[in-house]
Amino acid sequence: MVCALGFVFRTIFWCDICYIYLSKLDMKLYKLSLRTRIFISMTVLVLLASILIAAVTIYQYKEEAEDYHRERLERKETRIQIAINNALRSTTYPVDEEHLSKIFGYKQKIYQISEEHSLPINIYGLSGELLIKSEGIFAKDTTDKQLSPKILDTLASLYDKKYLVKSEKNGVRILSSYTFITDFKSKPLGILNLPYLEDDDLITRELFEFLQRLGQVYLLMLLIAIALAYFLSKYITRSLKTISETIDQTRLDKRNKRIGIIDASEEIYSLVSAYNSMIDELEESAAMLAKSEREAAWREMAKQVAHEIKNPLTPMRLTVQSFQRKFDPEDPKIQQKVQEYSNTLIQQIDTMSSIASAFSNFAQMPAQKSETLDVVKIVGLALDIFNEDYIISPSEKGEIIAKFDRTQLIRVVTNLVKNAIQAIPSDRTPKVIVNVFTEDGNVVITVADNGIGITEENKKKIFEPKFTTKSSGMGLGLGMVKNIVETYKGSITFTSQEGKGTIFKVSFPRESKIETTA
Repeated sequence: MVCALGFVFRTIFWCDICYIYLSKLDMKLYKLSLRTRIFISMTVLVLLASILIAAVTIYQYKEEAEDYHRERLERKETRIQIAINNALRSTTYPVDEEHLSKIFGYKQKIYQISEEHSLPINIYGLSGELLIKSEGIFAKDTTDKQLSPKILDTLASLYDKKYLVKSEKNGVRILSSYTFITDFKSKPLGILNLPYLEDDDLITRELFEFLQRLGQVYLLMLLIAIALAYFLSKYITRSLKTISETIDQTRLDKRNKRIGIIDASEEIYSLVSAYNSMIDELEESAAMLAKSEREAAWREMAKQVAHEIKNPLTPMRLTVQSFQRKFDPEDPKIQQKVQEYSNTLIQQIDTMSSIASAFSNFAQMPAQKSETLDVVKIVGLALDIFNEDYIISPSEKGEIIAKFDRTQLIRVVTNLVKNAIQAIPSDRTPKVIVNVFTEDGNVVITVADNGIGITEENKKKIFEPKFTTKSSGMGLGLGMVKNIVETYKGSITFTSQEGKGTIFKVSFPRESKIETTA
């Protein structure tokens, strides 16, 4: 019973170790494909089963060997006890402790009994001293001359029962039996010791032969299990592979196919049903999304068109106001100024007409032209439409000839100056400086103000469409300026200090080529 419990506890202990190891191993295996995990699991299961059966077999052989030796010793001991009792009955010596050595030494009686039962015999006195022994297969130094107190005390407590002791002497495992020799009145006369040599050679050979046959059988089973695991994992994951390939081909911009699998397991069927339901919902969502995107595109186009129309209206309004304020019939250059004002109004009207035509034809905004022009003069014309006296531009400036769209350049300057004016708070003396110069073969236009500046949070968003920090407007101005400048292979950057002001810098090549898109 104790051995069985020990085996159970050892099995539980090793199972816990295996569980911990497998838990750690699972962290590495979860990245593998399902097919590979099924294959590995079935193979490992067969290996573990073979190891467990081998371990149980070895344990069972060991238990059977111990039972065999114990039962064999009990049988020999019973027969030897009968022979000793017969010797006591037939002796002429007094039957007492003092004459035991003479009783069994007479005519070598103890040797006869030992030889007859093929087992060494030792007889001790009740105090534990060796009285007589047979000549057995053991060397002389393997026999104790005096029994230990533990053996004597244990025998005294057992009295009519035998006491078995396992020991090992000179590399030989011995199972020793101790029991009392009694007279006819059951009075103890001495102690009978039967040292039994546990010879496991035969059992060990049988065990090795059995394990060898078992290994051959399990090797065949392992090969069969590997082949079975391969085809079974392939069969199980075939449907999953079909589902995986179909999911990989799922796109939002096209019509997706439903999965049709027959003779599938309940789990696979549930997965396929869930996917097909998802495809139906995806089709509905895609239709709604397309509708929403079309509506958003129309709204965005309407905002852009409104902004594009509003841009020419502002300089037209400022031009008319400037004409009213500066009109002097006596001015000798009145005809030239009227001509310039008229040209500006006509250009802006043409721009609005182009925008209306583009919108009606669902085309792009008016296409840019590459004109050879004097940038300094065009920037001056753009600034003339502003009435503010704090807008400063160097009056003496030579020509800077470059290729750009006249209308678009005016739009760029107008937007930047208008933003600069709006960035200056009312409690501060306003100042806007516009400068034009060349740098490394590029034309550079800078617009500096002493406004509130741009926060670190807004610097990343400043050119995003529809971003604005003003209470009015749609935030399309700087985004539009950036697009125009980049169309001519240019760039727009800025530096700003919060609370002190901002400088916008527009740079583009003098020989600009318009970037067209399909």
